[in-house]
Amino acid sequence: MKGAVRRLSTSFFLLLTITATLHAQDLASFEKRITMRKLDNGLTVIVMERPEAPVFSFATIVNVGSAQEVPGITGLAHMFEHMAFKGTDKVGTSNYSAESSALTKVEEAYAAYDRARRDPVNHDEAKIAALDKAWKSAIDDAQKFVVPNEFSKIVDRSGAVGVNAFTNTDETAYFYSMPSNRVELWAYLDSERFLHPVFREFYKEREVVHEERRMRTESSPFGRLFEQALATAFTAHPYGQPVVGWPSDLESFSATDAAAFYKKNYVPANMVIVLVGDLKAAEVMPIMEKYFGRLPKAPAPDPLRTIEPKQTAERSVVLREQSQPVYFEAYHRPSATDPDAQAFDAIEMLLSEGRTSRLYRSLVRDKKLAAVAAGFGGFPGNKYPNLFAFIGIPTAGHTAGELAEPIHAELDRLKSEDVPADELQSIKTRAKAQLLRQMDSNSGLALQLATYQTIFGDWRELFHDVEKIDKVTPADIKRVANATFMPSNRTTAMIESAKKAPAAAPKGDTK
Repeated sequence: MKGAVRRLSTSFFLLLTITATLHAQDLASFEKRITMRKLDNGLTVIVMERPEAPVFSFATIVNVGSAQEVPGITGLAHMFEHMAFKGTDKVGTSNYSAESSALTKVEEAYAAYDRARRDPVNHDEAKIAALDKAWKSAIDDAQKFVVPNEFSKIVDRSGAVGVNAFTNTDETAYFYSMPSNRVELWAYLDSERFLHPVFREFYKEREVVHEERRMRTESSPFGRLFEQALATAFTAHPYGQPVVGWPSDLESFSATDAAAFYKKNYVPANMVIVLVGDLKAAEVMPIMEKYFGRLPKAPAPDPLRTIEPKQTAERSVVLREQSQPVYFEAYHRPSATDPDAQAFDAIEMLLSEGRTSRLYRSLVRDKKLAAVAAGFGGFPGNKYPNLFAFIGIPTAGHTAGELAEPIHAELDRLKSEDVPADELQSIKTRAKAQLLRQMDSNSGLALQLATYQTIFGDWRELFHDVEKIDKVTPADIKRVANATFMPSNRTTAMIESAKKAPAAAPKGDTK
C-alpha cells in the first residue's frame, strides 16, 4: 500500500511540474515571442525570439514529398533534396558559364541514350552502347568544373552544426543551426540554393540514391516487408509508392525532370521557413525580405486529386525469408486534420507508450510472445488519410502469425470497454510532457512549428493538439476503435522464417 501511495505522489508531483512548466511555455507566451509574415511572393516566415544562447536554428519545409510524384518520377522529391546541397551558379563551380554549356550537352546526350534504351521496338544494342558512351563522356566534361561539397564546407566554416535534410511522403525539410551573427550569411546561401539551383553531378547522385534503396529496402527484410505492405494497402493513393522511388525510375528520370519538378513545387507559396533563437524579428524580417523575397512568385501546386477508395476486403502479404519473423497489420484511418485525429493519438499512447502500455504488458511482459509489440498512426504520412499500424517481433519459438490474436484482443477491449479514467489521464499527462520535450531545443522547435504551419496552416495547432487530446473521452476512443479496427479494413503482412536450403553436395560425394 505504501508503494502505491509513493507512485501516486510521484505522478501527482509530475503533473504539477508539467502544469507549471506548460504555464511558462503556453500559447500566450509563445505568441508574444513569435512574429509571422507572409512575403509578397507568398513565402511564410516565422521568427521566434529565444535569447538563451547566441545561436539560432532554422527549418525550411517545402510542402512536397513522394505523394506529389507520378509514375515515372518516383523518388524525385528525395533526389532534389540531394541536389540542394550541390551548390548554385556561384557556389560549387570553377566556371559556371562553361559548366552550364557542358550540363546542357549532358542532358542532350542522356535524352538520346534514354530514348534508345527504352525503345521496345527499335532496340539496337550497338546504338545504345554508343549513346551510353557519348553520355558518360559528356558527364566527364561537365565534372571538370565542379568544386565538390563547397556549399557544405562554407556553412561548416561558418559554425553550422546539424546540417541535414529529409524527405518523406508529405514534405521535404532542410535544417541546421548557426551562430546568431551569421544569420545574413545563412539567408544568402539558402535563398541562393532555391533561387539558382544547379543540377550538377545529377547522375552520380542518382546512383547514390539507388544504392540507398538497395541498402535500406532490397537488402533489408523490414524494408521489403514495409514496401510490400504499403503497395498492398494503397491501391490508388501515392502513399503506396516508396519515398526512395521504384528501381526503374531511379534508372530513368533525368536532371531535366528534376528541373521541372523543382519549378512546379519549389515556389514560395509552397514553403515555410521558421527561425528560432537569439534573434530579433525586427532585424531578421528585412533580411528575409532582401534575400528570400527574390524568389519569383508563382502559384502553389494544385492539391492531390486521387483519394484512396474505401477498403472492403482484408488483404494480406506473406514473405518467406531466412530472417527474423515479423508481424505487421494496418487499418486505414483519416488524416491529421480530421476531428478524430486526437482520439487516434490517445489510442496510440494507450497501446504503445512505454512499459505500462497495453501491448507491452500483454504480448511482451505477460504472454512473452513478443520481443517488440507496438502500434502507431501516421504511416507512411499524415497529411492525407493514412494507416494505423501494428508491428510485432515474436520471441524464439513463436511465429509471426501467433501475434495476430492477442493484438486483436487488445483492439476488442478498446471497442467494448471504457478506458478507465486514471489510465486516460495518464496518457494526457504524457502528451503534455511530450510537448515540452519538443520545445527543448531550438532546432526541434523550429521543425515542429514549420510542420504544424505547413499541415494545419497555423503553428498554434502545436498547442491546440494537446488541448484536443485533453478533451478525448472514453466514448470517443470506443467509437473510433469500432469504426476503424475491422477485418474488412485490415491489411496484414508477415515475414515467415524459411529454412535455409541445404548446400549441394560436391560432385562425386555419394554420402
